[in-house]
Amino acid sequence: MHPIWIFSGLSPGREGMMAVNLSIKDVPEGLAQRLRQRAERNHRSLQGELMSILNQAVQEEPEPDRSRHASVTTPTPLSPGAGGARSWVQGWKSIEYLAAERRAAGWQPDPSLANAPLAVDIIRADRDSR
Repeated sequence: MHPIWIFSGLSPGREGMMAVNLSIKDVPEGLAQRLRQRAERNHRSLQGELMSILNQAVQEEPEPDRSRHASVTTPTPLSPGAGGARSWVQGWKSIEYLAAERRAAGWQPDPSLANAPLAVDIIRADRDSR
């Protein structure tokens, strides 16, 4: 496994700003080889290909709105990679979005939970017992 250096230089339109160096360590050889092949197909250097992938990733993904909602990291499975191993992508979902997702899927709370104590009551009881 070899480290791959991603970027070293000024971004377009950011003259005068300090350059940022990013690196990825312990890249599996199979992944590095596929990246090299992709760079060759696109007539780019490996760093140019990685920069293109990063630019595309940031342009496609909207910035999460964290001002109104608490954000939750939710792993999302991707297709199996080399050797059949699954990769995961993390994104942001508000608690309201997660609840709406569950309701849309037809989720109903278990009736046995109706009499269960609330978490806030458990925490208060624990705090007050000290």
